Amino acid sequence: MSVARVNLPREAKRGEIIELKIAIRHPMETGFRYDLFGKAIPKNVVNSLICSFNGKPIFRAEMGSGVAANPYMEFHALADTSGEFLFEWVDDEGARGLERASIVVRD
Repeated sequence: MSVARVNLPREAKRGEIIELKIAIRHPMETGFRYDLFGKAIPKNVVNSLICSFNGKPIFRAEMGSGVAANPYMEFHALADTSGEFLFEWVDDEGARGLERASIVVRD
């Protein structure tokens, strides 16, 4: 399972647009490199990232081999209610990652 760092505000005003950031620690092997013995290193990239808020998907990204190692994504959401963001991703080998972060929305 991959590890990620999530950054978002802990609090926001209702109606505020907030910025969400996630950096996933992953080598993102393209399948074009070779090891020291000349054997091809198999392709293995994070191919899917989904962010949900209180159980409802709000952002989805489909990635490919053109994304650098340790992919970083940044997107925005409307702070409407307090709750929990859930970030889930999967790579070509089927390894899954999961991170959670909460926000308190005030009037």
